[in-house]
Amino acid sequence: MPISDENPADHLTSSQCWTYVRQAKFGRLAVIVDGHPDIFPVNFAVDHGTVVFRTATGTKLAGALSGNRVAFEIDGYDDTLSSAWSVVLKGSATLLEDFSEILDSEELPLFPWQTGPKNAFVRIEPELTTGRRFLLSNAARRNVLRGMGLYTE
Repeated sequence: MPISDENPADHLTSSQCWTYVRQAKFGRLAVIVDGHPDIFPVNFAVDHGTVVFRTATGTKLAGALSGNRVAFEIDGYDDTLSSAWSVVLKGSATLLEDFSEILDSEELPLFPWQTGPKNAFVRIEPELTTGRRFLLSNAARRNVLRGMGLYTE
């Protein structure tokens, strides 16, 4: 369905969602920790229809590997189209333990944001991929552009 005044949200196909995921630089990992939701920013790489990130031992890794499903979300804004989009992948996360998988993951463009060892490679296998794109109102667009320093009155 195209975006219009009558249909303000365009539900994206799985292929469209993955196009956006491949273009993104970072995303947010949502996990359950001690019965409560928690969200962590992560940089990541797409690898054969999955998302891979690396991390250190800690809450993020424990939450991802707890056996609960995880969610991974990215979003963005396209000023040329005055539209914004959001994609959510839901599925399971597994620690890469197979030697060949770890070696392959070392070749992915994954560079930790913080210093220190980030030796755990985690793969998110999506079971559900959803996304939507929508036009921004003029007021929202001005606010976004103002925040980027591109709009002055």
